[in-house]
Amino acid sequence: AAELEYESVLCVKPDVNVYRIPPRTSNRGYRASDWKLDHPDWTGRLRVTSKGKTAYIKLEDKVSGELFAQAPIDQYPGIAVETVADSSRYFVIRIQDGTGRSAFIGIGFTDRGDAFDFNVSLQDHFKWVKQETEISKESQEADTRPKLDLGFKEGQTIKLNIGNMTSKKGGAAKPRVSGSGGLSLLPPPPGGKIAAPPIPPPSSTAIANHVTPPPVQKSSNASSADILLDLDAPAAASKAPVSATADLWGDFSTASSAVPNQAPQQSNWVQF
Repeated sequence: AAELEYESVLCVKPDVNVYRIPPRTSNRGYRASDWKLDHPDWTGRLRVTSKGKTAYIKLEDKVSGELFAQAPIDQYPGIAVETVADSSRYFVIRIQDGTGRSAFIGIGFTDRGDAFDFNVSLQDHFKWVKQETEISKESQEADTRPKLDLGFKEGQTIKLNIGNMTSKKGGAAKPRVSGSGGLSLLPPPPGGKIAAPPIPPPSSTAIANHVTPPPVQKSSNASSADILLDLDAPAAASKAPVSATADLWGDFSTASSAVPNQAPQQSNWVQF
């Protein structure tokens, strides 16, 4: 698994200063003011890489890229990388060679933004390492838990009622009445009556085709007694057969006789 891991670059800063620092005399921490900040012992390029869960601080030559020193980091913050007490641009790192020897040196950045990027790159890497550790731990715990056996045992069966489901009293459910259009309608309530469909009102065409005969005008010489007699005996008047032609066109002949004779006028219209 270690051979399959690849190295990724987390941060690159072109300018970094390296200082020899005096040994720590107390537990109060390192102070950059104790170093010779005006005369750095080495100047080059800093590159932060990661391979697996381990991060590496590599100090390299600016031109050739030759490795000057390397500091492997297993956790941050920790003993491998420490901040100084009096500045945010200087750090103390523990470098190691292939033989197992180690030494503490001081590094510093001219720009405060470079120091911030260096610090954040290490924090992000070990935050990812922490998350990966928690995920792997949870997966291992899940593997050790007993698994539920949801399969059917030999001879075990289940019963499903999907079609006509029985009611609470044990009887079969009433089938639904299928109406027109494929819609399912509920049956009418017990004891209920189905109302007859209402009679549609007569259409306007039927009313227009019905012809009512015009009323017959009576003579102006009729007396009041005759009028009363007509009101008292409507049935007798209805018994007399009246020609349909006389009822329809009698009013027109009566009206024409009442108009005085006038001189005929020449017209191109044909009189009927």
